[in-house]
Amino acid sequence: MDINKIKQASTVIAEQIETRPTVGLILGSGLGVLADEIEQPVKIKYADIPGFPVSTVEGHAGQLVIGNLQGVTVLAMQGRFHYYEGYQLDEVTFPVRVMKDLGIETVVVTNAAGSVNRSFEPGDLMLITDHINNVGSNPLTGPNNKDLGVRFPDMSTAYTPALQDLARDAAKKFDISLKEGVYVWNSGPSYETPAEIRMLQTMGGDAVGMSTVPEVIVARHADMDVVGISCITNMAAGILDQPLSHDEVIETTEQAREKFLLFVKEIVARLN
Repeated sequence: MDINKIKQASTVIAEQIETRPTVGLILGSGLGVLADEIEQPVKIKYADIPGFPVSTVEGHAGQLVIGNLQGVTVLAMQGRFHYYEGYQLDEVTFPVRVMKDLGIETVVVTNAAGSVNRSFEPGDLMLITDHINNVGSNPLTGPNNKDLGVRFPDMSTAYTPALQDLARDAAKKFDISLKEGVYVWNSGPSYETPAEIRMLQTMGGDAVGMSTVPEVIVARHADMDVVGISCITNMAAGILDQPLSHDEVIETTEQAREKFLLFVKEIVARLN
């Protein structure tokens, strides 16, 4: 990863804001509505930031929104990038590098995910306690720049334990039945087959999606704290006798909107 490219992007962002953000928010499919809650927002299109890819997926607005949320200056990605869009993993994770260069030390990562766990239901929120990289690729592949992180980062606490406790307490405040589990990253863009879902159940997965893990790996490489939330949008293939579609994903995130907003805003407030 070229540090100069990171600094070019962070400089463009820094020149447009008065206060440096301390928390980064990565908002998944249908969850970008949280960025609309940010006060005194500065909005910067990805296309206007050097080195940033452009979101191509429905439900991803494709811009940074920087401002005040619950008394905290945040930088929100209203839409993310995916491996399946044809981007390399260093491109997918480039915004995380830029967040770190801006001084952000905590990342709240969200996604829409299918449930592998039969006890979950669409509309549930799941605290990510761990993940499985089921893609066979890693954003840290290639030469390591020691100024960005160590060659072999420890992933035994990829999702910061103290932030998991903070999230549990935030859920209790609003009586949210927070599920917990392991998120599996598959490349997509095709949904899994029923046989693949049975395999993921055997592996210990609880939810499956097409994002998040690359960003978390890079955040931990950069020694950033991470808390992850999945919005369960559907039961994975073979669990129910029905086809899967992205329309269902967007529809379910809209139904879970109020609960999601309350929960993540409370998490951010507690990071102050």
